[in-house]
Amino acid sequence: MAPNQGLAEKIWHNGQFIPWDEAKIHVMSHVVHYGTSVFEGIRCYKTKQGSAIFRLPEHIKRLFNSAKIYRMVPQDFTYDDIYQACIDSVRVNHFEECYIRPVIFRGLGEFGVNPFRSPIETYIITWYWGKYLGPEALEQGVDVRISSWNRFAPNTLPALAKAGANYMNSQLIKMEAIEDGYVEGIALDTHGYVSEGSGENIFVVMDGKVITPPLYASVLPGITRGSIIQLCQDLGIPVVEEMIPREMLYIADEVFFTGTAAEITPIRSIDKIPIGKGKRGPITKTLQDEFFAIVSGEKEDRHGWLQYV
Repeated sequence: MAPNQGLAEKIWHNGQFIPWDEAKIHVMSHVVHYGTSVFEGIRCYKTKQGSAIFRLPEHIKRLFNSAKIYRMVPQDFTYDDIYQACIDSVRVNHFEECYIRPVIFRGLGEFGVNPFRSPIETYIITWYWGKYLGPEALEQGVDVRISSWNRFAPNTLPALAKAGANYMNSQLIKMEAIEDGYVEGIALDTHGYVSEGSGENIFVVMDGKVITPPLYASVLPGITRGSIIQLCQDLGIPVVEEMIPREMLYIADEVFFTGTAAEITPIRSIDKIPIGKGKRGPITKTLQDEFFAIVSGEKEDRHGWLQYV
């Protein structure tokens, strides 16, 4: 583990590595005042074959897609540059496993809502980050609530972009849940159908079928979400994308979150109603076992998800 309680010694900034303490921005940077940033969250796993970054191509593609939507694609760095810089960031900081955060944002330039005169800055940060919802959550599950805050409506903020500004909505969902004694919140879309958690996609299991909301329910196209859909297909588990009414959550056999940080986390209760038997269900466990066997190198990486460092 790197020093500073799991933080990296070096951070990649616009093509070169700088010390952690030198990675600073000006208080007048556009991103501080107007939220002009896009980012990714990527895990590097310790495997028997060495350190391996999970689905790096898909993450970098989504990063550039987000930047394109917000008209802030870096002009000095290509997809390949950022891809390699993520690998180099793990190497130079000597991590066996870590979390990788590429972020693109508008820096110090002209003040005002117009972002075009503010330069685009690109950083890649690495650090050690454990289980997002707690180390026991993967087995025991978490207690969550339906949030009073909805996900944003179509044509207001682009849900397909992983943008910093979008996460103000996520913070409202998360803070409300914590203040009310829950670990996490589930947001509905503007039509009242299930959307996602504050930072996780959601899956429902009913009668042996796995269901997840479609992207038009203001859902971020999660990389782990796509992986779970693929694993269901591999294992012969029926999986569909369809709208999920709120009340279906209460009567589901199983419900679980997915995400780079959350990985695959079972939900044991929603609004104090036990889900299934109030603990991790068999399909959730099957998917966890398969997922972690692949990312740990214990099973064949049959879909080419691991980029070894």
